[in-house]
Amino acid sequence: MKVAIIGGGPAGLYAAILLRKQRPEADITVYERNRADDTFGFGVVFSDATLDNFEKYDPPSYRRITQEFAYWDDIAVHFRGTVHRVGGNGFCGCSRRQLLLILQERARELGVKLNFETEIDDEARFADADLVVLADGINSRFREKHAAHFEPKVDLRSNVFAWMGSTRPLDAFTFIFQETEWGPFIAHAYQYEVGRSTWIFETDPETFKRAGLTGLDEKQSADRMEEIFGWFLEGHPLLTNRSMWRNFPMIRSQRWVKDNMVLLGDAKATAHFSIGSGTKLAMEDAIALSDAMQSAPTVDAALALYEKGRREEVEKTQHAADVSLVWFEHVDRFWDFDPVQFAFGVMTRAKAITYDNLTLRAPDFVGQVDKAFARHVRQQGFDVDAEKPLTPMFQPFRLREMQLANRAVVSPMCMYSAKEGVPQDFHFVHYGSRAIGGAGLIFTEMTCVGRDARITPGCTGLWNDEQESAWRRIVDFVHANSAAKICLQLGHAGRKGATKLMWDGMDRPLEQGGWDVISASPLPYFPDSQVPREMDRAAMDKVKGEFVAAARRGEACGFDMLELHCAHGYLLASFISPLTNQRTDEYGGSLENRLRYPLEIFEAMRSAWPPHKPMSVRISATDWAEGGITGDDAVQIARAFAERGVDLVDVSTGQTVRDAQPIYGRMFQTPFSDQVRNEARVATMCVGNITTADQVNTILAAGRADLVALGRPHLVDPAFTLKAAAWYGAADTFCPPQYLPGKDQIFRNSVRDRQDFEELKIKAKPKTRAELKAEATKPLAAE
Repeated sequence: MKVAIIGGGPAGLYAAILLRKQRPEADITVYERNRADDTFGFGVVFSDATLDNFEKYDPPSYRRITQEFAYWDDIAVHFRGTVHRVGGNGFCGCSRRQLLLILQERARELGVKLNFETEIDDEARFADADLVVLADGINSRFREKHAAHFEPKVDLRSNVFAWMGSTRPLDAFTFIFQETEWGPFIAHAYQYEVGRSTWIFETDPETFKRAGLTGLDEKQSADRMEEIFGWFLEGHPLLTNRSMWRNFPMIRSQRWVKDNMVLLGDAKATAHFSIGSGTKLAMEDAIALSDAMQSAPTVDAALALYEKGRREEVEKTQHAADVSLVWFEHVDRFWDFDPVQFAFGVMTRAKAITYDNLTLRAPDFVGQVDKAFARHVRQQGFDVDAEKPLTPMFQPFRLREMQLANRAVVSPMCMYSAKEGVPQDFHFVHYGSRAIGGAGLIFTEMTCVGRDARITPGCTGLWNDEQESAWRRIVDFVHANSAAKICLQLGHAGRKGATKLMWDGMDRPLEQGGWDVISASPLPYFPDSQVPREMDRAAMDKVKGEFVAAARRGEACGFDMLELHCAHGYLLASFISPLTNQRTDEYGGSLENRLRYPLEIFEAMRSAWPPHKPMSVRISATDWAEGGITGDDAVQIARAFAERGVDLVDVSTGQTVRDAQPIYGRMFQTPFSDQVRNEARVATMCVGNITTADQVNTILAAGRADLVALGRPHLVDPAFTLKAAAWYGAADTFCPPQYLPGKDQIFRNSVRDRQDFEELKIKAKPKTRAELKAEATKPLAAE
């Protein structure tokens, strides 16, 4: 076999090493345009898990790498005169130049040919190769040459950054958040060898301009950074090596393979430096390619296997990097946070690290986080213990005069089980059992304001006396048998109405027994869906009257709170989104105009609803579709409702158009709640693939939401909150007297179960290389 590798960086060299080990007789040549000891940048960083992979696949290069690396266990966050250190992270850094020399030496040992200072821009040079590995970096010539095939997409991020070095020694991966007269600057810094550390400086474009950095050369930029971070550099200089300010390109390629050519490393995909994964991804690409080459019978099959098997892991890493970089791009959102809460946000920004994870590794730090959260709750007038506080999930919360015992919420979920809008015994058991289960707040499913406002024939309603009586029975039970509050969510299906029950075909039109549907514009949801009638003023007045009448009935039922549904492509959402609103009158066009009718409905309901009771609004913070609502729009939407008296924004996303492309994952909608809460300065509730109490605590402690709604976990476990209370020791969580023996038992058992679980987790966690190195260098105890 003949293999040509274009690019002599970590991806290309490691691929050459692993492929040559598999095929000692193969002719493998690496072509690199630079000299052997050229390198740009300073250090690279790997986690212990990545080094475990290196040890498995090539022990000789692994041993050389680990001999050269600097190890550290802590992350240190410097913010507003404070420093918070969090241990148990297991990182190590190495000079990029040294890494390349190690890999070059190992490749030569195995018989790989290395050609430096060799430009390859013509495929004729490797026409006889069986396999061509394109590892030519972020500016890959071959990816661009075949862009029509690979279909790369480049998202040039807003923040600017410069990569520098220093002689300043560091004993932790260090984040410094520095306020200046021009705005915030951020330093990401770590040591990679004795006397050398990497420093990546980052700021937003406006701060960059105000600081006068535009047009400065490397030396002038370094001088300015020394001025800003001099207090920490302690006289150590900053070093430069092509350290020009630039924007980070997030690259994704639709395809990685063309004929016998395959993209590797930054040539195919990039991940933001804030999670330290660029070189890791590149070398793990090489591992995945070598595995595929060993498993498949032909090169074509191997490349197909590589792309199929590797893509999910790369996209997961890129998603984590995206979430992380967005946090840094909008660090000003959190600048007024308590420093310990800010540090917690830094640690948990990419979702991989959570509240429970940090509790195991850094219990004192999480204890400080809990105390800071409790102090904030005390400032809101609650008599809570700030010295031995409960976890954030079990801290109280208030909206107007409604006080919640905890922050766990049963999300609104359609049950499609009503008859002519009337809740049945199923609903009585469903809501009653979840209230008894300990949640602080229960939401009804979207309750429709008229018969023709329903999504399906099974949707609940509140437009007649029979429905009102059924709902009153449920509300009375919740109030009599639990500490939960219950919120009525009112909505109108709009163009998504007259459809089948979820299990018969979600959003598919009824074949018989349907009704006329209305919307902002006459656009069907599916091509074969019913075309809605565009609402005129008379229809608007009629629907507004239905919402107000339903709100009054909700008050008669005794509901504690009222929510207006303006999300998911239903009637009011169809006015807000430009994808579903093509009107040319005063209710179409600008966002201000598109909001006009939903705000009109809200104001009418607010006037009809008692002033001491809160109201919320559910919005889709993004349509997940080009040309639709964005997170920035969501902030404006939230502000508009807040100005008219909304107390809470229930932040959901999507379901506006059928061809949306949501990016799913754990807590995938939480970043939108974060943005709305911390930019619009309004209380939020987040929802969306939140499944554990650990995630609830993580979201709350980081200041990304004020309430956390869980849907599917509550479907299978009505006592979700009570079980979490036992786990975290929230002994005062309400339980009906009939169930107290069960509560007593689960609280007793949970003390032992949690202790056993934590001990098992600690024992199962391998020691970091920093810990092992420290143990190895300890002097032996005297006999």
